[in-house]
Amino acid sequence: MSLAVMALALAAASNAPAPAPASPVDGIWHNPKNSVAVKTGACGDKLCGWVVRADDEAQADARDGGTPRLIGTALLREYRPSGRRKWSGQIFVPDMGRTFGSTLTLVDANTIDVKGCLIGGFLCKTQTWHRG
Repeated sequence: MSLAVMALALAAASNAPAPAPASPVDGIWHNPKNSVAVKTGACGDKLCGWVVRADDEAQADARDGGTPRLIGTALLREYRPSGRRKWSGQIFVPDMGRTFGSTLTLVDANTIDVKGCLIGGFLCKTQTWHRG
């Protein structure tokens, strides 16, 4: 009898829907200076990224900008897919204490371009981050 129950359980499991695939930008990313590491992942139905490591200088700059605790801070906020290999959301810049419109572009499996813009896509800065 237990063999039949196992067979039924296995059959039911094989018919279960597969979990949704993770975003190709989920993971840990390092900024160009390797002074900050950000872990990206789901936040509800959006993509976000939180600081998981920061060197002393980055933490001091954040404190000077009004962010007392950099580790755990969400830098990447509410990104949604906005094209092939591209997401749009907001980036928080701790040393300025401000949030800007932003895009993430997946360059390859281990590289993303993070772009932040002041107003309507003007005065932009792009950084290339690498997977850690």
